Amino acid sequence: MPLHFKTELLHSVALSKRIGTDVYLKLENCQPSGSFKIRGIGRLCEKAIEQGSRHFVSSSGGNAGVAAAYAARKLGVKCTVVTPTITPQYLKDRIKLEGAEVLVHGSVWNEADEKARELLKEPGTFYISPFNHPDIWEGHSTLVEELHQQLGEKPRCVVVSVGGAGLFCGVIQGLQACGWGDVPVLAVETSGAASFRATLDAGEVVTIPAITSIAICLGSKRVCDRALELSKIHTVISEVVEDSQTIHACLRFADHHQFLVEPACGAALSVAYDNLIQKHVEAGKIPNTGPIVVIVCGGKGVTLKQLGDWKAMFGLNGL
Repeated sequence: MPLHFKTELLHSVALSKRIGTDVYLKLENCQPSGSFKIRGIGRLCEKAIEQGSRHFVSSSGGNAGVAAAYAARKLGVKCTVVTPTITPQYLKDRIKLEGAEVLVHGSVWNEADEKARELLKEPGTFYISPFNHPDIWEGHSTLVEELHQQLGEKPRCVVVSVGGAGLFCGVIQGLQACGWGDVPVLAVETSGAASFRATLDAGEVVTIPAITSIAICLGSKRVCDRALELSKIHTVISEVVEDSQTIHACLRFADHHQFLVEPACGAALSVAYDNLIQKHVEAGKIPNTGPIVVIVCGGKGVTLKQLGDWKAMFGLNGL
């Protein structure tokens, strides 16, 4: 039995009325670990157990660590998660709650990842990447398998937040596998963590110098190589939004649907709330008929207090 749940596909009346077309929300925030990560990481962890692993080692700014810790607890093995210093204490506590050991190293995820790889000398340990493994992409593709069954018609586009690009890769692989290879993917990043846009602009995978966005779970300075490969064979549209837009979307989403999600998730939602899709329709990049699907990737990287602090930071108190 897989470690992830089949999640609901919710028709959003509020967003549909806002942009004048049907908008559906794939509620990955309702996964047992709080985000889509358990689909791919759960798949990878199960295969690692089959190979005899008894200790998972992961590096994460939050959601991947929670997923690895959850999987380890369910599978009955040890787990160590290395987080960067920017990871909030409440996220580290959430990982510990699942029974994992938390080590703090480096200022960003890439530095924490280097430390995690040093821990793999112990016999029986297995490295759990947050996003860069074929089993992870395969696991994430199950989201599209469900979507294909639930939606009943081809969407005009799928909107997804991009960090390290594991979800992005899984979504494209899923679309191609189910016969929706012509459905565009709208890939959304924040301006302080836009490593995928930098890669598309350069035509090769590049490392951006720093992460300055509050969306720390999008905070990989480099996307996986597979993301660029897939962008060359699938219609991909890059969108970069500001942190303030993500918080605005998180606040409106909480009002409309009573779910609390983090800025990394708000990036994808902001495309709908700000109707950024229309410009791509007018440019001929997205069809003008069919429903829009937004993947609500979820995430544990938020509390009610933190969302209130961000609301004040960006002067959104009028909402």
